[in-house]
Amino acid sequence: MSSENIIVIDGKEYAFSPGETILEVAEKNGIDIPTLCYLKGASPTGSCRICVVEVEGARALVASCAAPAGANMVVRTESPRVLKARRLNLELLLASGQHNCLAQDMDVDSWTDFQLSAMGVKEHEDLCPAYGNCKLQDLAIRYQVKTNRFQPPDTRYPIENVNPFIVRDFSRCILCGRCVQACNEIQVNNAISFGYRGAESKIVARGDLALKDSDCVFCGECVQACPVGALISKQDLLAGPKHDETMMVRTTCAYCGVGCQLYLHVRDNKVFKVTGVEDAGPNFGSLCVKGRFGYDFINDPERLTTPLIRENGNLREASWDEALDLVSERFGRIKEDSGPDSIGVLCSARITNEDNYLAQKFTRAAIGTNNIDHCARL
Repeated sequence: MSSENIIVIDGKEYAFSPGETILEVAEKNGIDIPTLCYLKGASPTGSCRICVVEVEGARALVASCAAPAGANMVVRTESPRVLKARRLNLELLLASGQHNCLAQDMDVDSWTDFQLSAMGVKEHEDLCPAYGNCKLQDLAIRYQVKTNRFQPPDTRYPIENVNPFIVRDFSRCILCGRCVQACNEIQVNNAISFGYRGAESKIVARGDLALKDSDCVFCGECVQACPVGALISKQDLLAGPKHDETMMVRTTCAYCGVGCQLYLHVRDNKVFKVTGVEDAGPNFGSLCVKGRFGYDFINDPERLTTPLIRENGNLREASWDEALDLVSERFGRIKEDSGPDSIGVLCSARITNEDNYLAQKFTRAAIGTNNIDHCARL
């Protein structure tokens, strides 16, 4: 193999294709380089400096997510210089806002004691809604980062929770830019961007309006991309404590025919959260507002679970056989008296695509009319 396409990472040679970054070559070969700002499918920025590596001959450390692999390049991903830089960058990020998670417990006697105390999840639930699902927290644990060297600044911007879907907590934002890239490059909604400068910087919608008054379509792509607790689904926030066992069930979104893959997060036999499956098509993690947030009806206490028949102005419970026999008899009578086109059928976006297919087949083949409609609006 030509040496022009060989890179050395941590003492081993790997082939690469022109245009691949150091991070891409490492990931392809099972080498774990931590990242925070990097978002697959978007332009790399190298802004968080967590993915820095040491490249032989280079004066400074290099952001592996943005640096292209070069011929005969020698890279070290876990050298003492790299580890020191990552720890410092993590300390600065933890001190950039109110990241009051388990990383604040670093005054215990030993690292083992800290890891054991970190298993007591409940004591931290009132501090950060992203507890246990925060990349910054994970990296703080991984690199044994202490947080008492730098003093966090005062909170500059209040929490925004005036829309029904997303809570924006600017005090926890690390300005990694993943939400901006997810909005502008993945979903191409162009609803948010960086605003202001220096210490005043924040992620803003058009005119620094609240999301509900902006161009945001509430697809939730930014929520899924956020590595910390700055963007949280309001429904997830209202779901209560998260220490109970959670099961993730993969399924297909039923709102339209695209076939987006999603995970239902189920606890106590109730769906409390929906996320996109990032490594599967056709959506690769992306969802629309209906697919990500339109699941309330599943757990609605007023949802009918038994057929009802109206008699003398009152509804009574009935068996499925009795209800279906009544519907069949009435349909047959209407069809005979007024013709099949006097009957219309409405489908629902809240049932599966397969059920909707059967409904239109029944309408056309059994009843004999094309009067069937479907409204997919939430």
